[in-house]
Amino acid sequence: MSTFIASADRAAQGLRWHLIDADGQVLGRIATKAARVLQGKHKASYTPFIDTGDHVVVVNASKVKLTGRKEDQKIYRQHSGYEGGLREERARIVRQRKPERLIEEAVRGMLPKTKMGEAMYRKLKVYAGPDHPHAAQKPSKLEVA
Repeated sequence: MSTFIASADRAAQGLRWHLIDADGQVLGRIATKAARVLQGKHKASYTPFIDTGDHVVVVNASKVKLTGRKEDQKIYRQHSGYEGGLREERARIVRQRKPERLIEEAVRGMLPKTKMGEAMYRKLKVYAGPDHPHAAQKPSKLEVA
């Protein structure tokens, strides 16, 4: 019996859309669930070297929960590439300024650091409020434990 290997065109045909409501959910739990779906590990046809993952829409990103004292201790860093160009912000400030970034960076850190990982990351859509423009795709609701 031979091992099943998904082809790229067949994987693209079976793409589905999933919706995660982040209201009151813990950041790490949402990120791991989203990363697994983006990679396609929830499917029986998962193949490590082919992008078999689905699209993920996350709403209510501004209401995501951080445990412990991460609100004040977790630091988000970005560098401009120039000398002395490092900018650091606490999670509390990032939540006020751009709440989508909390989920985006958590999920991005769990995806492969390759071209395929970038393709998976592009299938993630994060919105601060409850509304999203992807209703036509009929996303199915994903429960986070």
